[in-house]
Amino acid sequence: MRDWAVARRERTRHLIELGGLIIKAGLVDLTDDDRATLYGAFLTVADRLRGDERANALALWKRKGKRAFEAEQERKDA
Repeated sequence: MRDWAVARRERTRHLIELGGLIIKAGLVDLTDDDRATLYGAFLTVADRLRGDERANALALWKRKGKRAFEAEQERKDA
């Protein structure tokens, strides 16, 4: 397969995985699938990551995400 096709497939997979996280977090349902609202929320997150509290925000969100993944895995294993 050509390099550009491999890169395109990798990018497509990445985008699908990110979309899955948005759905998994419940954001699509909570916003009634309003793209402007979702985009505005993402811009707010991006602004926070550009600010002085970047490290704290990343640490908090990472912990919360890891706990959610672990809880989901425990439910699957039970």
